Amino acid sequence: MRRRARRHAAHPGQRRGTERNAGRRQGLTRPRPRTHPGRQCRDEPSDIPTRSSFVQHPPWPRQSFSFALFFFAYYGYIGIFSPYASLYFANKGMTAAQIGILMSLMQVMRIFGPNLWGWVADRHQQRVTVLRLTAAAATACFCGMFFGATFAWFFAVMIAVNLFTSAQGPLSEALMLSEMRGDLTHYGRLRLWGSVGFIVTATFGGPVLDRLGVNSLPWMTLALLALVLVAALRMEETVHPATHQAAPSVFALLRRREVIAFFCSTFLMIAAHASLYVFYSLYLARIGYSNTLIGFMWSLGVIVEIVFFYYQAPLFRRFGVRRLMLASLLIAVARFLLIGFGAESLLLLLIAQVMHAATFGVHHSASVVTLQRWFAGPLQASGQALYTSISYGLGGTLGGLILGVFWETFGPQTVYLLAAAFSLAGAGAATLSYRWLLNNKEKK
Repeated sequence: MRRRARRHAAHPGQRRGTERNAGRRQGLTRPRPRTHPGRQCRDEPSDIPTRSSFVQHPPWPRQSFSFALFFFAYYGYIGIFSPYASLYFANKGMTAAQIGILMSLMQVMRIFGPNLWGWVADRHQQRVTVLRLTAAAATACFCGMFFGATFAWFFAVMIAVNLFTSAQGPLSEALMLSEMRGDLTHYGRLRLWGSVGFIVTATFGGPVLDRLGVNSLPWMTLALLALVLVAALRMEETVHPATHQAAPSVFALLRRREVIAFFCSTFLMIAAHASLYVFYSLYLARIGYSNTLIGFMWSLGVIVEIVFFYYQAPLFRRFGVRRLMLASLLIAVARFLLIGFGAESLLLLLIAQVMHAATFGVHHSASVVTLQRWFAGPLQASGQALYTSISYGLGGTLGGLILGVFWETFGPQTVYLLAAAFSLAGAGAATLSYRWLLNNKEKK
């Protein structure tokens, strides 16, 4: 009997396993993870936010409506002013050269404005206050469009307006990321409202201007800037627990080789996209496509961008940031080659435009996530400002100038060949950045 009792008595380890399984069935305990908690996928540097930045079912940020409203109004302002301002300036008697200078100020001021206001916001930890001030100042300065009609006057107004508006994108992103506290699951579904605002105003702005006249453009633009101000006034600063750890120096971060490689990659990617922002419509018109089809291509790009932003969270959870970043850069190589050497085929052109979901949407979100490795917390606004200035300011401006020289000297196809080369070089720089991140973690 004793032998039989001992035979049927459970081993302590078996008994604990049995109790754990029973508790699991009753929902009292959690199953063990399949991998060690500190182990990550081999392709993901553990030194940056990756899949863990996208939680399965998190609550929406408290200020979601304010962020969505701000993005809609801000990018709606860009969608109405950027395509049609040249028509307004022409109606005021500006020459083609003067219009080119005035429109270039929107890009040039993105080099300086974001860094100035990002530094002020992080220095005083008053991002909402700075965003409200820039929104109010931009609205007030834009009223200058209604007065004066000389090139010097419009030049001064454009500098003043864009000094303030250029900072609003990175400041709003910094506020939203701070509110999310590292969980970027809902980032795409809030950021997509910027794309919605852009496509709505760009699409319906033309018919409205045809009906009311080009002189109505300042009123439409002013209304959207006022809506930006309303959204900024609704926002509140997110309170974080006080920390005694000093924030790293921005200049010290910018000397790190992985940070340099990251910004080189984003610079090259946006420089490559200047082939689209500056020359795409002209290129398609030269081939013989109608204005209607050209407009459809731009709308298609924004639509697939919106679709990606909506579904991005499960994609990032499945594939990780590094894979998606490198994929977006390599897809950009294929996209620009398709445009340069296959644009006469409407099917290939459509495929290339659908790739905008990867070359803009994936790249932008992956860049924002990667930036959190270095520029989180008190450096949030500075990080977003640097990203905007280096990538869209310097990259967009210099990319447009360099590609313009190639357009005039060697022809349109070489523009897209060079854009593909920029993207490939950007993929190389991104690979180095992630590799150095991983090496630094292993040394620690």
